[in-house]
Amino acid sequence: MDPNNSDAYDHYDIYFQSDYDRYMRDYQAYEHYVALCEQEAGGSSSGPKRRRTYIPCERETAEQRLMDDYFGDEEFEPKYPEENFRRRYHMSSTLFNKIVNKILSYDVEPIPEYFTYFTQHYDATGRLSIGPIMKCTSAIRQPAYGTAPDAFDEYLQIAERTSRECLDNFTKCIHVLFAETFLRKPTRRDIEKTYQLHEQKDGLPGMLGSIDCMHWEWRICLKALHGQFKRRDHKYPTLMLEAVADQRLWIWHAFFRVPGANNDLNVLYGSPLFDDKLADTAPECPFVVNGHTYRKCYYLADGIYPARSTFIKSFSVARDEKCLQFKEVQEAARKDIERAFGVLQGRWGIIRQPARAYQINMLKKIMYCCIMLHNMILEDEGFEVNVRDLFVSPTPHIQRTWVERCELHLRKSKELRDRKTHIDLRQDLVEHLWNNH
Repeated sequence: MDPNNSDAYDHYDIYFQSDYDRYMRDYQAYEHYVALCEQEAGGSSSGPKRRRTYIPCERETAEQRLMDDYFGDEEFEPKYPEENFRRRYHMSSTLFNKIVNKILSYDVEPIPEYFTYFTQHYDATGRLSIGPIMKCTSAIRQPAYGTAPDAFDEYLQIAERTSRECLDNFTKCIHVLFAETFLRKPTRRDIEKTYQLHEQKDGLPGMLGSIDCMHWEWRICLKALHGQFKRRDHKYPTLMLEAVADQRLWIWHAFFRVPGANNDLNVLYGSPLFDDKLADTAPECPFVVNGHTYRKCYYLADGIYPARSTFIKSFSVARDEKCLQFKEVQEAARKDIERAFGVLQGRWGIIRQPARAYQINMLKKIMYCCIMLHNMILEDEGFEVNVRDLFVSPTPHIQRTWVERCELHLRKSKELRDRKTHIDLRQDLVEHLWNNH
């Protein structure tokens, strides 16, 4: 057999071939593999493959310009006064610096990654990363203006992906740092102050606030979820927010993430609004109306809510002058929650327009972050927050068996759904307003 005749060898006897033939065969197989990979990555088009364009960002210059414009230093005053800072950050510079310092000084072992994200460090090339003030500025202005993440790229020199990361990590930090203070149940002192505030303003003793729901449109909702999030009276699918606000527009309760195909009553059935009352852990603050003592505070509600002992609704038709006066007072005081929604949407433009995020959890974090910042701004403007009683348990912890917990839940639920108490309390309020007119 002639070894130079390649046809004399079997197809699988590649070890008898020369080194050049084996190299060419492997090279051709490799080229074919690379061509298949490029075809799969680039699609069916035969044109050149599109690659990411590198855009150099002068973030050091942008950071220095930001500091000169709004923060200044010990020698120089900032270019823009405090009024411009409030208009563009929707909060005071003192509150903004407080938030940044809280994030940087958070000391817990192990520290979460979303806190270390705002720490400035050197990269592999020896260049400093983006500073915490620039990252917080990008995170604040996105919900404030409701713009796309890359809208401030020209001024802050921050790419779109980095802006999204800033907002995501910022919302997580805000929830960890301030949720227990600015998104909490009211304490005994809070309830007493709210009683006094509403009685002086509206003449309604025992009122804790007004309750209602708001829709946030979700423009890019997944098609598979349109059936449960879409309703006829809205152009886009929506998510619902249930909230309770007092006369100062302070939001005491927020429950978000309910599909928009529900109504206010469906949201109430899944809301944790009365969980503390059902568990017998809510502080009792009794009040007196028209000579009768009541132990549970109440909320002003519209006609869709049920007739419960903790809800006070208006009359559909006023039968006499007393009912007419109560109807006018109740409807005027219930506008507090509507004003709170208006201020919340006006302050944070991202809630006023359809949302562009894909994940429901991201929308939930943004909504709760905006509510907490809303309360923080109110506190910064002079509304006192009772920090001393925040972490004090209103009632001692009592060990109960499973049967006792079930009996307690049934008894408290029956008290909350008592229609007779609702009617008696509303009639006492009618007489109280008429006698103090």
